[in-house]
Amino acid sequence: MNDISKSIIGLLASILFLGACSVSRPPVLSDASIPSTYRGSTASDPSTADSSSIAQLHWNEFFTDRTLLALIDTAIANNYDIRLAVKNIESARLLLTLAKAGYLPDVSLQVGANTSRPSDNSLNGLSLSQFLGSKHIEDYTAAVSISWEADIWGKIKNQKAAALAGYLQTEEVRKAVQTQLVAQIAQGYFNLLMLREQLAIARQNLLLNDSTLQVINQQYKVGDVTSLGLEQAQAQKLAAASLIPGFEQDISIQENALRILSGEFPDSLPTEKRLADIAVPQQLASGYPAMLLGRRPDVRQAELAINQAQANSKVARANLYPSLAITAQGGVNAFEASNWFNIPASLFGTVAGNLTQPILQRKRLTTNYKLALVEQEKSVLQFRQSVLKAVGEVSDALAKLDKLNQRQKIVLERTQRLQSAIHQADLLYKTGMANYLEVITSQSNVLQSELELADVKRLQLFAVVDLYRSLGGGWE
Repeated sequence: MNDISKSIIGLLASILFLGACSVSRPPVLSDASIPSTYRGSTASDPSTADSSSIAQLHWNEFFTDRTLLALIDTAIANNYDIRLAVKNIESARLLLTLAKAGYLPDVSLQVGANTSRPSDNSLNGLSLSQFLGSKHIEDYTAAVSISWEADIWGKIKNQKAAALAGYLQTEEVRKAVQTQLVAQIAQGYFNLLMLREQLAIARQNLLLNDSTLQVINQQYKVGDVTSLGLEQAQAQKLAAASLIPGFEQDISIQENALRILSGEFPDSLPTEKRLADIAVPQQLASGYPAMLLGRRPDVRQAELAINQAQANSKVARANLYPSLAITAQGGVNAFEASNWFNIPASLFGTVAGNLTQPILQRKRLTTNYKLALVEQEKSVLQFRQSVLKAVGEVSDALAKLDKLNQRQKIVLERTQRLQSAIHQADLLYKTGMANYLEVITSQSNVLQSELELADVKRLQLFAVVDLYRSLGGGWE
């Protein structure tokens, strides 16, 4: 064996040995520091934290209103954000298929025929005349070519891993879109019920103001009330009446928003229940923060982004090392058509191996590798930020529920007292023991308190939905 053959064999053996060694991996990601319980959670002791969570409930189990369930079902089927997310999944799946094909060799079939006539005064022309007695050169070839790159450094493997992580991220994006959509539909529906409740309150208050105005008008006619009292009663009635168009406008806008979220054109939206018929659930299980790593789609997406960034950095590093490509070609070749497929005389074959080491572009490849490492570090930070955000959203929702429950009790008691006061003011006014200002003031106070009570109920239901969404519920 000559020296050149020994050198080639030694080089190939060294490459294969290095390929068997694992490329140095980036430091293993340590778990983000996660508290054992949420702030505001009833389980202050980590050992008593329950593993159950409302996020484990399917959305059609968590919500019970038939109109709301129908809206959510329609939205999931027709919403354009959901449909775009599904298309992104299809694109990522095709990219993954392409990455998997990287392991396969490129195979091509070539069939060709050509003829040429060299000059009679050329060497080829003289040779043809002397040896073949012809003035034309013919060549007929049918061959199969194969080209394959050996995955010595795991570049193709990591390209596939990056594509897989990208595909799985699109799945998590779809889940996140659905989770957000379910929450938007639910909150929009509860807001619609509140607006209709406030519209009913305003209309009832308008009737009450009209009744008061009639009484004051009668007293004005007999001289028991001045024109000032009559004007103030009329102004109070108009103030109540002015609220009605505003609520009707907001109702139309909310109905349109719900229809559009459902992938439908704007239209009215009948509802079976009133706001008072919707109970605010109590004792909602939130589990413990570490459960968010497996439940929250945005956290899962951020974690998969780390996997993708790690794979991309390995691909960038593999580009710094030599690549080994093996090519082969075989088929039949002849200079006469009659002998084209004369087997085995027309058979031919070639095998070649190419070892390529980047030289002049090494600086560019090194810079790309450093950029990939920076992107990997960024993905770790983004993952930890997503965990922090998720825990914060759950804690916020728990705080809202706690304080809104307290506020609801206060506003309810105040409303009940004002409702009692308005009846007393009306009776006292009719018996001459109270003036018209006390009646008007009590009516205004009741109106504002009843409107606030409806709004607090809406905020409570919003907080329940926020807790369900922030825990990762709604994507099943």
